Amino acid sequence: MNEVMTKSHVDLSRKVVFQMEKELLKLPQIELPVFHHFAKGVCARELHIPADTVLTGAVHLHDNLNFLLQGTISVLTDKGMEILSAPATVVSPAGTKRIAYAHTDCIWTTIFGTDEKDVDKIISQFTSNDELEYLELKNEILIEE
Repeated sequence: MNEVMTKSHVDLSRKVVFQMEKELLKLPQIELPVFHHFAKGVCARELHIPADTVLTGAVHLHDNLNFLLQGTISVLTDKGMEILSAPATVVSPAGTKRIAYAHTDCIWTTIFGTDEKDVDKIISQFTSNDELEYLELKNEILIEE
């Protein structure tokens, strides 16, 4: 029963974040510095977030680990909106789409299990920016498993 509740919570929060993102995109946008680090079987995507930034992330197609390495951030997790201060670790279940507010300058790192080095391929393999695309990819992943 907890698994069903968690999945429905992730589905509901993803839809809410998509709605909020639609409104946020009407505001001025900034580019956030992103750095990629590679090791055997791992890609770490390091995002630098300035203080007072509201941001949304892509939908995670698979479970992923995230690390807050610096700063304090309010972020939507599977427990609801949480204020995290570094160091902190967050697991993103498949289907997660986050919204966050950086109280201070932050460094947020997402870990992808892959040997791929092409960043565009990694992003398309592990994330989606569209609800319909996510649902289609989710069905394809379920069929492959």
